[in-house]
Order: sequence, then C-alpha cells, then structure tokens
Amino acid sequence: MKAIYLRELRSYFTTIIGYLFIAAMTLLIGIYAYVLNFIQRYPTFQATLYNASFVYLLVIPILAMRSFAGERHGHTSNLLYTLPFRLSGVVIGKYLALLSVLAIPCLLLCLYPAVLSRFGAVEIHTALSSIFAFFLLGAALAAIGLFLSSLTSNQIVAAILIFVVSFLCYLMQDILYYLPTSAYASFLCFLIVILAAAFIFYILTKNSIAAAGFAVAGEVCLTLFYFFKPALFENAFPNMLEGLALFAKFDAFVSGLFDLQAVVYYLTVILLFLFFSVLSLEKRRWS
Repeated sequence: MKAIYLRELRSYFTTIIGYLFIAAMTLLIGIYAYVLNFIQRYPTFQATLYNASFVYLLVIPILAMRSFAGERHGHTSNLLYTLPFRLSGVVIGKYLALLSVLAIPCLLLCLYPAVLSRFGAVEIHTALSSIFAFFLLGAALAAIGLFLSSLTSNQIVAAILIFVVSFLCYLMQDILYYLPTSAYASFLCFLIVILAAAFIFYILTKNSIAAAGFAVAGEVCLTLFYFFKPALFENAFPNMLEGLALFAKFDAFVSGLFDLQAVVYYLTVILLFLFFSVLSLEKRRWS
C-alpha cells in the first residue's frame, strides 16, 4: 500500500494534474474570500467556504479522473492485479494519495482565519471546524470519483461521470422542493432506486442472475410493504434524499455547530465507495 501511495502521489506532481488542482482550488476560493471577507467585509470565513463549495464540482473531476481510468488507458492496470498484496491496499493507497493532494489547499485555507483576525474578531474554532468539514466533503466526493474512475478506461468519460454525479449531489437539496410528497410517488421512486441498485450490482459483479434476483426480491418486498403500510411512504423519498445530501451536511458547520452526525456520514460515504471500488477491481481481475 505504501508503494502504491508514493507512486500515485509522485505521479500527481510529475504531471500538471496536482499543480492544476491546487492552483484552481486555491485561486477560486481566494477570489471568494477576497470579495466576501475583504471587500464586503463579511465577518465569517465559513460563509466563504459555503459559497465556494461548488469549486469541488470543477476540481474533483480533475483530481480523480485518472485514478483507475488512467491505469486502464495506459495498459498498466494488469500490473495492479499481480502485486503481492490485496486490491484493497491498491484502492487505499490511491485514495490516500488523493487525500494528500486535497489536504494541501485545505491546509492553506487555515491561514485565512489568522489573517482575518488581524482586522477584527474571528471565531477561530468555528472557522477551523468548517475547514475540517470542507475537507471531509471533498474527501467524500473524491471517494465517489475514485469509484467512478474504476468503471471506465477513458479519463474524459470518468471526468464527465464524476462531474455529473457531483453536480447532482450539489443540486440534491434544491431538487427536493420539486419532488412530489405523496405515498404513491415515493413508492415509484423507491422502485426506480431498487432497479438502479440492481444495475450497479450487475456492473460490479457481472452476475445477471444475482442482480435479477436482487431486483425481484427488492421490488416484491417494497410492494408488499407499500400495500400494508402506505402511510409510511408519505414524503419518504424526499426525506431520504434530504438525509443523503452531501452538501447539505455542511450547513451545520457554517452555522457554527460541529455536527458529529455529518462527520460520521461523510466517513460512511468514504468507506462505502472505497468498498465499491474494491469490488469493481475484483470484478475486472476475474473477468
């Protein structure tokens, strides 16, 4: 794992990718900080992070697109399958390299509260906790990007997939206002989610029988549950999306609260998509 980590980290800085990511993220957030904190004299740095969180939509695809797609495009992915350690070590090594590059601009952000404190009272602890949550948000998106990169050999396709999924995560909270809240609408939405989950299961395993069995069992159980307990489906799907919204979890930190549930949620998303990445690699190893 250490060899993979060092190799991957070195590759970010022997190409333009690492420098481009750090420069783009630092520049864009710096522009927001200059306008909000120095020109408009807004007193809190966490509000700047909240407004600049869309930056991840632009920079995470740059960082994560080459993780596995680049290996397959360069025909070096087969070497990963012959290494004397588990594929989980490969995934963790690559992910830690992603986090190391992500940590550089996030550490630079810690300088802003210190600078702002020279011009007035700044809640340093609140600002630092917001930067920590901002880093966790990026880490969760990077884990999702790592998984999506494992699904294709084309880096451009990987970047587009990562951008689209990140964009949907960004808009999820706004989409909630346009979703129907009836029990029947939630039932239909859950049916679609089960089919989508079965399709992802098929992609990861290439086992059509198991995927079909998962879909049929899920659809039957959901239908029976809806038949006997329809009231539980009222507004259920919008509530689920609200609970899963990545960017919405950052709101509590902007308000000055340290939300431990949000931290656990981000860590859960990271572990889940790292597990998906391992499954994706295992599927390709034996296909």
